[in-house]
Amino acid sequence: MSTLKPLITICGTTGVGKSKLAIELALKLAQGTHAWKGARIINADSMQVYTGMDVITNKVPVAERMGVEHLLMDFKQPGEQYVVGQWVQDAIKAIDETHRMDKIPIIVGGTSYWIQHLIFPNRLPTPAQSLSDSVAKSIANLPPELLELFNALPEHPPSAASHPQDAMLLHKLLTALDEPVAQRWHWRDTRKVIGSLRVIKDTGKAPSEIIIEQSKIALNPRYRTLCFWLYAELSILNERLDTRVDDMIKEGLLGEIKELRAIASSPACSSPDAVVTELSNESAVQQTDYTVGIYQSIGYKEFHDYFASSEPSEKLFASAVEKMKYGTRQYAKRQIRWLRNKLLPAIYSTNSGSDHAAALLPVYLLDATELGDQWTSRVLNQGEHIMEAFLGNETLLDPLSLSERAREMLTIDVKPTSPTEILRARKKVVCSACTLDPSQPFMVEDGPQWEAHRHSRTHRRHAARDNKMHGQPVNRRTTVHSDISSKVDAEDQQDQQDQHRSIV
Repeated sequence: MSTLKPLITICGTTGVGKSKLAIELALKLAQGTHAWKGARIINADSMQVYTGMDVITNKVPVAERMGVEHLLMDFKQPGEQYVVGQWVQDAIKAIDETHRMDKIPIIVGGTSYWIQHLIFPNRLPTPAQSLSDSVAKSIANLPPELLELFNALPEHPPSAASHPQDAMLLHKLLTALDEPVAQRWHWRDTRKVIGSLRVIKDTGKAPSEIIIEQSKIALNPRYRTLCFWLYAELSILNERLDTRVDDMIKEGLLGEIKELRAIASSPACSSPDAVVTELSNESAVQQTDYTVGIYQSIGYKEFHDYFASSEPSEKLFASAVEKMKYGTRQYAKRQIRWLRNKLLPAIYSTNSGSDHAAALLPVYLLDATELGDQWTSRVLNQGEHIMEAFLGNETLLDPLSLSERAREMLTIDVKPTSPTEILRARKKVVCSACTLDPSQPFMVEDGPQWEAHRHSRTHRRHAARDNKMHGQPVNRRTTVHSDISSKVDAEDQQDQQDQHRSIV
């Protein structure tokens, strides 16, 4: 029997009912289950940490929390950044305190990478006091233009569409400092390129070095964790999400967006923790970085044109509403992809060699496609039964036996979990035939995506053009910035970073 303390997590898409289930399970535990005296809910939604803004962040109203204590919610100001490493440390403190109270911590939220970093330690880079030898050598060899850029990285990622030269220069800098990692990112993905460069500045190590160190550490969980994945079929969920956007507008969404715009244009946002620089009025709002802090909330960016217009029209309003609905639906798809492509492989790797009854991290999909009585039978009753067996160290059900949807969604192709293996499979290459402007190379992921591109009509047309012009095929696949020599072995590669500089 494991000596790790128990933890319950509830993951899933936006709008699927995660908070509702968490409250219902907490109320069940309050009745006394296996000597536990109740539960506390710990928020794992990166937007709900901010005070106010209850509508745009979809917080459960206090009256609907049924007296269940909610932690790590409503405690940061909207102008502050709050990133994954900070949350993990705060969550650990809250979990330890909850255990000392003989209560069960229930982690609930849609920011699954936060939950993943909570479950699995040693996957976040830490600050260093000095540069590693390889980074120091690479910096010493930088040409003046790249050295100046490294010493003064832009605060916000430039737009590759409007400033392609700036985007390419950042990618060239990363290639000079850590080529294997640079090959992981498309040069247009300036957010991730800058994220990798900031890892170098903050830790003194190349991300590839960090990956090598992490690869030597076993993927062991902090807690014995019961993972619930609350799921609804997207065709049904999308209708709910559209309706929820309409309801949010009725409940005061536009007022909150106005308040956020006022915060973005406030001089107070020039503090070290702020996410925008000190500008005035609309110019400050224009400079808002939509990839950090509460400004990532779906709805804020989507209504920008409507509020920025001197004469807001019904057409602009309708367009903003549709953009928000579309953005919400796309976000739900991304959440599912993260769970299937990131969290499940890590969990399955940890449970490898154990049957479901002995797994340290049992994971169950609860089908919330249908509501009403179906919620009670397929979500609440099943969740309570599994929770009681988990806390009582009783034999657990086979996760694949709960429903056909559970079998379908929990069954995934075997995926590598080693950071170096993951990145080796995601290398970007340049298609010379399809690169019409050498300053803006056409990049595609090596492997199946490259093969699909190679057989595409567009590529065949460009290749035929080259063949006709040169009399023979030109080199079709190269690496970007081939003028920069490789300094790191190709095995030393970085896993995908999230927007908060986490690694793996």
